[in-house]
Amino acid sequence: MSHEIDWTEYASDGFYDELVAAPGEPREIARTLLADIGALGGEELAARQEAADVSIKEMGISFTVYSEEGGAIDRAWPFDVVPRVIPLREWQRVEAGLKQRVLALNLFIDDLYHEQKIITDGVFPREVLAKSVNFREQCMGVNPPLGIWAHVCGSDLVRDADGTIYVLEDNLRVPSGVSYMLENRMVTKRVLPEIFEHYAPLPVDDYPSQLFDTLAALSPRPADYPEVVVLSPGIYNSAYFEHSYLAQQMGAELVEGRDLFVDDDDCCYMRTIDGPARVDVIYRRVDDLFLDPEAFRPDSALGVPGLMRAWKAGNVALANAPGAGVADDKVVYAFVPEIIRYYLDQDPIIPNVPTYRCMEPDALKYVLAHLHELVVKPANESGGYGMLVGPASTAAEREVFAEAIKKDPRNYIAQPTLKLSTVPTVVKKGIEPRHVDLRPFILSADRQQVTTGGLTRVALRKGSLVVNSSQGGGSKDTWVVSEDVPGEPMASSRDAAERQSQTQD
Repeated sequence: MSHEIDWTEYASDGFYDELVAAPGEPREIARTLLADIGALGGEELAARQEAADVSIKEMGISFTVYSEEGGAIDRAWPFDVVPRVIPLREWQRVEAGLKQRVLALNLFIDDLYHEQKIITDGVFPREVLAKSVNFREQCMGVNPPLGIWAHVCGSDLVRDADGTIYVLEDNLRVPSGVSYMLENRMVTKRVLPEIFEHYAPLPVDDYPSQLFDTLAALSPRPADYPEVVVLSPGIYNSAYFEHSYLAQQMGAELVEGRDLFVDDDDCCYMRTIDGPARVDVIYRRVDDLFLDPEAFRPDSALGVPGLMRAWKAGNVALANAPGAGVADDKVVYAFVPEIIRYYLDQDPIIPNVPTYRCMEPDALKYVLAHLHELVVKPANESGGYGMLVGPASTAAEREVFAEAIKKDPRNYIAQPTLKLSTVPTVVKKGIEPRHVDLRPFILSADRQQVTTGGLTRVALRKGSLVVNSSQGGGSKDTWVVSEDVPGEPMASSRDAAERQSQTQD
């Protein structure tokens, strides 16, 4: 018989734990969950974890890692069965903060491609825009549908040791990971069905229909069923599982560049066995520079010649819009609090992580003197690559980074090393705390919608702060539950907000 898990032996060593307040003291929202998991015992929980791993392989849930030799390795998605729980009241505040943030960022992007008032007014430095690798001159003056550029945004959230939630970065180009959020819930229900008897986390499975509605709202033609397609670089892309999954869930065609063409009428068409079919909306998972060989890289075999022409003419909608990545820059991130105040005349609901902008002389001087205790990030790297984690670095690594920063200060920001929150995680010897972040997804078109929770990414290696799957990270199911009655279904925060709005009307 498997012995119960003893939560008095679980210690998060000074980090904020999402489920356990102190050894033997579960947080109120997680009391029943930890009792249920504890009652399973270590051996049974390990068996459930093994069952989850088998399910993931059977369901074909995978991601691709590129090796140094240039090859691609398909790996099963790493998943931990212990869910992360977020109280509904806290989540409602986070949801409001994310909507505020993305609204301001869309206004910012639109301004940069038109009058650039934020630069004229001295709030945002012209030199940051001048050196932006994601600013697209080809997008100047374009008016995308509804004035929205970033229709799908994935903002990464972290919690520090004192419990404060921060936005770590915003992903506005082609953010990925939402399919794993959906699959994580399915796997959890399959291998731990009994814990759902005591909890009713808010659903996440309505995301594909929300995404389709967001995309359909951009259609240039009035139609009950606009032709929406998902444009993928193909099977060798690291996120191909997600491309095919979302296309299937939305009932949309999954296409590659060769499946589409732009005709003399500046409309985009899909090649089908019945002849050309006009395409209204493209959910593109191809980077800007490969999107259209006429407008960007002429050697791109992934894009569609003339696609920018069709988009500028208003004959096809692209989500996310080309050029939206101008706000997907870690130096731009450092200005988001000012951006929110400038466009919305509001203080940010969710704060940024305190950030040093190396382009500013005083900040540069401080960063160079404190490299051993800071995390330094280049402006446009992603996936945890290209950054310096000061406390874990060598003197030689710091020296190399110091030279790179001095050579191009605009390209770097630095932040204090956060004590990322932890969640109980299954390991070979039982259950231990592992560091996590959270990537919710925000949809913007005729309305804004935020996933209930998001993708919790977990650093599976002990002591590691790197949660990216390409560097040994995994993920967990994320539950948003009512702290009043955790065991009863609760209307979503969206429903609550709609009822409140109707009452005010």
